[in-house]
Amino acid sequence: MIKKDKGFTLIELVIVIAVLAILIGLAAPAYSKYMERSRESVDLSNVLTACKEVMAATNLDNTSTKKVVQLKQKINDWQTSDTVTIAGISHSNNEPDTPNWKGNPIANGICEVSLKTDGSILLDWKSENANEQKTYFFNTNEDVHGVLDESGILEKLNKNANFEIDSTCPNSTMLPEVKKYIDQDSLLNHGTWAYLGNSTKASDRYLFWTSVNTNDVGAGKKIPVIISTADGKFYISETTTASRRPNSRNDYIAISDHITTWGGYKAFLSDDRKYDSLKDAYDAYEKMLTEGDYQQYKNTLPQ
Repeated sequence: MIKKDKGFTLIELVIVIAVLAILIGLAAPAYSKYMERSRESVDLSNVLTACKEVMAATNLDNTSTKKVVQLKQKINDWQTSDTVTIAGISHSNNEPDTPNWKGNPIANGICEVSLKTDGSILLDWKSENANEQKTYFFNTNEDVHGVLDESGILEKLNKNANFEIDSTCPNSTMLPEVKKYIDQDSLLNHGTWAYLGNSTKASDRYLFWTSVNTNDVGAGKKIPVIISTADGKFYISETTTASRRPNSRNDYIAISDHITTWGGYKAFLSDDRKYDSLKDAYDAYEKMLTEGDYQQYKNTLPQ
């Protein structure tokens, strides 16, 4: 009796293995996307829960509470959708920071959930040790309006309805008086700035600051700025540079064109770009230059 072997031949086995390899190769990306979306779903749920816990704890004992959520996702930014919404706060990939949303999710990072002074939620996405790594070239707790107050300039201006002190103005009599009170670690030792507004009414007084050297870029250029109001709030905005003394040897480029009305100042301020601290405002400003619409000025950021 002849026994016939009905097993696979070597060629047949090679073909089967090749087909399986192709199928696995096709399925792997889809499976990876599914797993990442699943991890993101868990992260979104955990952050939302943290928001509810922060709100509940604050309402219960009227004290500020911070929750840190360890992220499970393994890829930076959102893969599920370009725009996500958590506790009524929406944000998109590559969108600049907003008053209620800082940064973007980082692989194996964290999200710090806290309550702002106005009672709204702040979501701060970063690497787990970001707080230890971040350093600043200036005093983030500086009272930038205190410099003007200490200089005594406001008293000298008396009832001047609308004053302007430009850091780039040559032959200014007021600028040297202000500079005497600028500390070595002040933000005002860098870039271009101007004190503007009403000498007798603090609510109509402003500081405009930019890392850009306005004399270098020239007039008529749109630049990013940080605006500080006398009530301790900070805003991210844009201005257009302007020549102050054209056709003169003392011409210089100011941080903004002349602003002649109080409403004109407020037109630069937007609540969705308002920050409670100089540090937060600078972080948002920095991101505009490194990732946003003003990357041509990235090299102006002090190191």
